[in-house]
Amino acid sequence: MRKADLINQISDKTGIPKVDVLVTLETMFKEVKNSLAAGENIYIRGFGSFITKKRAAKIGRNIKKNVAVEIPEHFIPAFKPAKEFMQEIKASKNIKESTEKIDENED
Repeated sequence: MRKADLINQISDKTGIPKVDVLVTLETMFKEVKNSLAAGENIYIRGFGSFITKKRAAKIGRNIKKNVAVEIPEHFIPAFKPAKEFMQEIKASKNIKESTEKIDENED
């Protein structure tokens, strides 16, 4: 599902115009980015948490030049689903069928 599909579904189910749904979603994404950039985590009960994870400094390698490169410590965004969300996904039968179809296409 793409963002356009999500906007269409929300608009169809709620009756809100697509433009308003688009503005709302874009604003939500912007606020999530700004909050994480400011060091604030976002907790949505029943859905999950948008958090920042710390990555330790390490030595990487530039394979083209075969030179060691120091990668400084940094933070990355992450999503941790809520328990209710995880249980709902695990209980869904549709997901197992769709992943099997993808596996069949890869062979």
